[in-house]
Amino acid sequence: MPANDNRIDARDWSLLAVLSVLWGGSFFFNGAALRELPPLTLVFLRVALGAAILLPLLRMQGIGLPKGMTGWKPFVAIGLLNNVIPFSLIVIGQTFIPSGLASILNATTPLFTVLVMAAAREERLQMRRVAGVALGLAGVIILRGWGIETRAGQGIGILLCLGGAFSYGLAALAARRLLKGSPPLGTATFQLMASAVMMAVVAGAVEQPWHLPMPGLTTWLAVFGLAGLSTALAYIVFFQIIRRSGATNVMLVTLLIPVTAILLGWLVLGEPISLREIAGAIVIASALLVIDGRVMLRRGA
Repeated sequence: MPANDNRIDARDWSLLAVLSVLWGGSFFFNGAALRELPPLTLVFLRVALGAAILLPLLRMQGIGLPKGMTGWKPFVAIGLLNNVIPFSLIVIGQTFIPSGLASILNATTPLFTVLVMAAAREERLQMRRVAGVALGLAGVIILRGWGIETRAGQGIGILLCLGGAFSYGLAALAARRLLKGSPPLGTATFQLMASAVMMAVVAGAVEQPWHLPMPGLTTWLAVFGLAGLSTALAYIVFFQIIRRSGATNVMLVTLLIPVTAILLGWLVLGEPISLREIAGAIVIASALLVIDGRVMLRRGA
């Protein structure tokens, strides 16, 4: 992992854009699947099917499984902080709040990550990065707007989603400390395997999914989209960015997710883009430039 992960090159900006599309779809897939599946069962299917999709690729690449408890320990920690806790909190939160609000709260992840890294003395608390993240969060709020209907238990949903964002910040710290030299495909597969075992226990104890009626085709399509695109493929990209640009920078993807969702709606569905959404996107773009810092360095040169 780079010693200085405050800069992102053009390739990793492209990978962040791809990841924002993959993860942005997770809010849609969650919303569709939650109509027939309880939240913890959905998380179990997400990580278990994601691991099953990646295992053949792991074998084709000749990557062996970790050896013993010592070998699995880092992936259990990453799976807990990066999958089990945040996926569960966010998907339960989405039963109380709309997907749009959940994506706004998810965009607090870079702020939590910067603070966690500074508290752990892994990185200096740079005011430029804090200001950039805060500016980006303001851009997300402008872009999505506050026109969100009120639901019973909305406060609980907000707290759950913020808890998920904080867990992602802790996962970034764990990834920085524990995943040195691990190939992205191996890391993605092993943490999903560990997460599947943990979620099998949790979902089995709480929801007993074997008693549930068989979901319909639409739900299964949403589950496979969630597992294949928003989990298996997304985590290969995610750990590739961590390896190249660092754990803090990869969390900037949560600022891009609302932008890519609106652009996809315009390109694929022909949905109009409002001036408010354009303004929000410009604010987010400005925030990313502030966080990256190179423009400011050139101006000071």
